[in-house]
Amino acid sequence: MRNGVRCTLIIAAMLAATSSARAEPRHTYTTMVLEAFATKVECPGIDVVYQDLVQKAQDMHLPDGTTEKVRKAIAYMHTGGKMGEKQDDDLMAEVAVATQAIDMDQRRLGMTNWCEEHKKTLAGFIRPKG
Repeated sequence: MRNGVRCTLIIAAMLAATSSARAEPRHTYTTMVLEAFATKVECPGIDVVYQDLVQKAQDMHLPDGTTEKVRKAIAYMHTGGKMGEKQDDDLMAEVAVATQAIDMDQRRLGMTNWCEEHKKTLAGFIRPKG
């Protein structure tokens, strides 16, 4: 095998190995957190397991503090700035897009069906109150 081809294969293998260790997109996590909090607000008898959201951020290789930043951005946007804190423009845009997507899903499915679906898909992050 020629040195150039060998070098190319080694670089490709290194890129493949590092890409799997990269963080998943934050917008995916932002949507998940907003869904969890929306489930808490919209669905009777549900609470959010905050520490499990923090663990998920770590599992997704997101920077420390991501959960709190996302929580503050959601609170800020959904209270008109009365709670939480405004975050960077990209995160605020992610919250806005996630809000629109969740709103569309809720209207499409109806609130009862939306709640039932999210009780299953968010099982690791929500729990019955009590």
